Parts: sequence; C-alpha cells; structure tokens
Amino acid sequence: MTHYMEPLFLEPVFKDRIWGGEKLRDQFHYPLPTKTTGECWGMSAHPHGPSYVKNGSLKGKSLIEVWESHRELFANEQGEQFPLLVKILDASQDLSVQVHPDDEYAKKYEDGELGKTECWFVVDCEPDSELIVGHYAKTKEEFVSMIETGQWEQLLKKVKIKPGDFYYVPSGTIHAIGKGSVILETQQSSDTTYRVYDYERTDDKGAKRDLHLYQSINVTMIPHHDVSQERMVTQVGDLLQTRLVLERYFTVFHGLLDGKAKIETTGKYLLFSILDGEGEILVNSVSYEIKKGDHFIIPATVCSFEMKGNSTFIYSHTSR
Repeated sequence: MTHYMEPLFLEPVFKDRIWGGEKLRDQFHYPLPTKTTGECWGMSAHPHGPSYVKNGSLKGKSLIEVWESHRELFANEQGEQFPLLVKILDASQDLSVQVHPDDEYAKKYEDGELGKTECWFVVDCEPDSELIVGHYAKTKEEFVSMIETGQWEQLLKKVKIKPGDFYYVPSGTIHAIGKGSVILETQQSSDTTYRVYDYERTDDKGAKRDLHLYQSINVTMIPHHDVSQERMVTQVGDLLQTRLVLERYFTVFHGLLDGKAKIETTGKYLLFSILDGEGEILVNSVSYEIKKGDHFIIPATVCSFEMKGNSTFIYSHTSR
C-alpha cells in the first residue's frame, strides 16, 4: 500500500445540536437528519463520529481504521489518534460560552483525550453576527467573581464578523460562535468542551445543559491574550493561496482557484474542504470530480496533483 495514489473522499457525519438549523442543507445540499443539525464533521477519526471513505480500494473503511492500518498515507506520523478534525457549523442560535483544555490537562482528566486548539473561517454570516473570543478579567479572582455574579456583558469580549474572517482559538481561550454564522472549523481531534455559560437555555424537556465551571476556571487563560497571525498570500498557477495560520497543531490555507494549478504535497497529507464551486483533481493521471461540500484527503504518498475549475476551499495539514 506504500504506493497508494488515490484521494480519500469522506462521508460527513452530522450532529444534532440545540443551536443548529438547516443551513448545512440549504448551502451545501447535505441530507440532514434533523432540522436542528448544528455540525457536519467533514473529516473525523474521533470515536464520537468517524468519517468513512467513499471511494477506491479503502471504500467503506473508517478514517480510524485507515489511520491505524495505513500510516504511510499520513507520512508515518506518530501518535495514537488521527490529529485533526474538520467541521462545518451552522449556528442558528448562539453556542454556549465555552473553553477547551490543553493536551496535558485533557490527557490527565479526560481519559487520554487530546486538548482542543481550533480555528474558525467564517463561511457566511448574517449582518451584525458576532463571536466571543476572550474575556476582560485581569486575575483569576476577578474572573471567578464575574462568573459568580453573572456579569457576562462586562466579562466577555465580543467581535463583529463578516464572511472571510478568520480566528485562531488556542486551548484556554474563552469563546463562543454567535447565531447567524456558518463556520468552517479546523481543530485538534477532541470532543471535550467545558461550558461556562449557556444563556439559561433549556432543552425540549425543560432541562438546562450542564456547566463545567470548576474545569473552566482551571484551564482558562487569564488574563486573555489575543493571538493573531499575518496572512501570507502566494500565487500557484491559477490558484490564489492564502496561509491563514501556521502553529504547532495545524497549518491552514484558503484557496481561490480560477483555472488550474499544480500542487506539491512536500511529503505531507492534505485535508481539503470545498466551500464553493466545482472542478476536478487529477491524481496520477486519474480525474476526480469535486464540488461544494466535498471533503477529501490527499495522502502523503501522492507527491503532486493538479486542480482544475473554479472553486473556493480550505485546506490544512499538521505542522509536524
């Protein structure tokens, strides 16, 4: 299998959420299981919702199985778990205010789970949509006091957003995605979330969702520091490529293709999500159609491939 030369097209996994809606169907034509579908896990090897390969000789295998059995496709990268998870989120309502642990805390207290550093690309949003990224407390005592007294407006740092915006959200960052936004999220492969505040919401049975204040206070970065990176733009053939972030867990690019481009993998495996348009990729002289909503991996065993058409996409790789 060392010479496996096909892309891995993956079947998305959908998650019902109290804050979800139907934009993933309206915008990406996904067959949604519910009217409150909040998340499309486009590329996942997490046990809470693994993706399955749709094509080729590995068709029907989960990404977990492929990772475990064919590590050469992933540059023989070390680690028990496939490191990344790529989602598209439909926030029809506000998500809870939350925070995620780092690797060390998660490994110790969450049964060996990875930490969760993530980043967001704003695919679409309604006018005046907002995100929460960070807080204004200067000390842990002030942070705890503001939570206990419900001073959410004074505590939480809100930012207005527009399509095309990008935010890097390291573990320990207080954050929330606001209603009316569709976000592509690239993150560590983790499903550990500590809720700090949930707007006193109740589910269809009248029950409030659990909060995790003890854990949140332990893992939150205090004081908050904004982390931003300068975008780096390069032209590869007819591809305008913008590097959005380069950090320890992932490197993420935005691509705008109008024509054709040859892309070198430089020994890495690449995770692609098509946000708009259509076209084809040519791998080892074989053509594969691509369209809006597709998620696929170019294995590290492919040295280079060609993309053709008119499309907008996000792609990423690990930074190891």
